[in-house]
Amino acid sequence: MTVLEDRGWAAFTEEGPWALQRDAIRWLPLAAPLRSAAQAEVPGLTKAGRVPPGRRVVRVVRTLTRAVVPWMVRKKRGQYLTPEASRAEISLRLRRAAEQLGPTYIKLGQIISSGEGLFPPELVGEFKKCRDQVPAEPFDVVRVVVEADLGARLEDVFSSFDRTPLAAASIAQVHAATLRTGEAVVVKVQRPSVAGLVRKDLRVMAWLAPFLVGRIPIASLANPPALVELFAETIVEELDFRMEAANMIDVAAMLHELGNHGYVVPRPHPTLVTRRVLVMQRLSGFNFDDVVGMKDAGIDTEEVVRTAMVALMEGAMVYGVFHGDLHGGNLFVLADGRTALLDFGIVGRLSGERRLAFLRMMLGATTNDVKGQMAAMRDLGALPADTDLDAVIKDLRLDQPTVDPTTLTGEELVAEVQRVVKALLGYGAKLPKELMLYVKNMVFLDGAMARLAPDLDLLGEIAKISMMFAERHGERLARELGIDPTAVELNMDGVKAGFGVDTDTEALTYRELQARRELIQKRMRDHVSR
Repeated sequence: MTVLEDRGWAAFTEEGPWALQRDAIRWLPLAAPLRSAAQAEVPGLTKAGRVPPGRRVVRVVRTLTRAVVPWMVRKKRGQYLTPEASRAEISLRLRRAAEQLGPTYIKLGQIISSGEGLFPPELVGEFKKCRDQVPAEPFDVVRVVVEADLGARLEDVFSSFDRTPLAAASIAQVHAATLRTGEAVVVKVQRPSVAGLVRKDLRVMAWLAPFLVGRIPIASLANPPALVELFAETIVEELDFRMEAANMIDVAAMLHELGNHGYVVPRPHPTLVTRRVLVMQRLSGFNFDDVVGMKDAGIDTEEVVRTAMVALMEGAMVYGVFHGDLHGGNLFVLADGRTALLDFGIVGRLSGERRLAFLRMMLGATTNDVKGQMAAMRDLGALPADTDLDAVIKDLRLDQPTVDPTTLTGEELVAEVQRVVKALLGYGAKLPKELMLYVKNMVFLDGAMARLAPDLDLLGEIAKISMMFAERHGERLARELGIDPTAVELNMDGVKAGFGVDTDTEALTYRELQARRELIQKRMRDHVSR
């Protein structure tokens, strides 16, 4: 194979099974109207009706009741020796209930599994099993879907097609195959009944959500109806693989335009993409958790993390597009140290004013402009449009010197968290889809750093990345925001405040940050368990 011309506009591998001509891709023009139609469907799917939406709601309620009620009874009787044991039991029960209820709830579990630091570790650990332990569809079912969507017998398109999938998830499963023309590919096949079932389940979730408000702790923090809407906005775009293939094109083009050479995207096939079937280039490399393998191969694991951080920030701030579901199963590291991105069903898109609002929020964080950050979050939809920003800053005590959380007792830490949550709920705060995806990705990279770069100086890296941004994009971003680029100055005090450390702190490794977090979490657990 020779170096392909599509490397001139996209972050693909130097060699590949085919070259893509953007204007000639058959399915690409369909993606934008399909995406608009999918989002237009969300309000109807998430509108809470007065009447239970069909027989499906009976099964959902029965399954969740069987999962939760025995745990509640045992907890009330004091049968759990520790809070950890209680959380482990309910997490196990919820994971089993999700598997019984099928694809929609498994997908919800997979999203939770990427939220280390956002959800209890026991819940995250259980739902990680939903990533690669979902029962696969029988091969006969896979054959029917592929042949129906491609309009040809399997043997007429592929010279070989592995009957056993490489992985099976909630929406689809992937198989290794070889085209009749000799190219090694991966074929993603949607479960045949998943689209209809997801829509039924979203209506069930929308009907149930109002009943959960204030009834369980996690719901009182999260606003269940808003969470259902957020989940719906995410999952409806995964039900048509033509949108996913277009996401691959958009992210590959974005990475190339930004000059990010540390990432590659597999090429989708120019014609073999339909609503339920996606044929793409087959790549291979190190599992993202295989630190030993990467280091033995001479790969700089700190650079792998650094590349991921820069790509996420640049994509969101400069281009308004970023991979929305980073986790260990969605990327691996090639032998040359570059990272291959997989699974583009969820992609964050910040267009127009929302991208500029996100940009202002990030700029405010690096210049310690608290009111600017709050205004940007309001414009992103995290706060209502009529929010009194000065009142928010005062109530959250953002105008006061940072208090090192490691100096607080467990009782003080719990009280502070409760105070902040109560204040945010009082102002009607919520987490917009794009911001949720970005935060979730940052949480994943935080965990990746623990494995790949525990001794990386976080403060030093933030300073270097900020300088890089100023050099590469400063003039353009300043022009878009209507500000003088020479007047923008990095203020590390706000960054240090975000980590909860004193302003005179010179360096902070991830290992040191993790030790601080563990101390804080221990004090809070000890207080709660009294």
